[in-house]
Amino acid sequence: MKADGIMVKVSEEGGRKVYSVKASKSYAVGMDMLIDAASRPVQAARDLLPLSSAQLNAHPLGHANSIAWLLWHTGRQIDVQVAALSGGVEVWERDGFGKRLGLSAHIGYGMSEDEARAVRSDDQDGLVAYLAAAMDSLIVYVRQLSEEDLAEVIDTSYDPPVTRAVRLVSIVDDAAQHVGQAAYLAGMPELGAGVS
Repeated sequence: MKADGIMVKVSEEGGRKVYSVKASKSYAVGMDMLIDAASRPVQAARDLLPLSSAQLNAHPLGHANSIAWLLWHTGRQIDVQVAALSGGVEVWERDGFGKRLGLSAHIGYGMSEDEARAVRSDDQDGLVAYLAAAMDSLIVYVRQLSEEDLAEVIDTSYDPPVTRAVRLVSIVDDAAQHVGQAAYLAGMPELGAGVS
């Protein structure tokens, strides 16, 4: 089967599935594209105009996710997943963002509305710095990967199986979506803010 430009061959040995993969020959171009895509959510977050505490923590139309929550969650989902992939330490701990921001180490997935509303911050610069540090850790990690590393199947619970490259694209895509949501909220007239 072929998934996202990566050929995945499935065979059986001793009653278990064995996956062998072969990546495309456009490794360098793909790496450049992934690294460029990873830098864009950070730049979009940096382009937000300065927001007041009320703006950062507003819940337009009663939605549980504020701009502060979106920026925090974006950093957390990148950080937690990259640490799991690389076997490294989360920048949340390593660089002291947990202490600086005073927020939960929860990743944000599966939070109740009350838990999401409890994520409050007046530190826009800190939230953006955390997101940037988490994405930098992703980029450093990606630069270490070979073509074979990217093609490695890391999750067989999906069909087709998920490769390391697909997981990395998913992380970047999630970041782009959440920062886009934050920019949209920041531009709402009711918040009195916008993007540069």
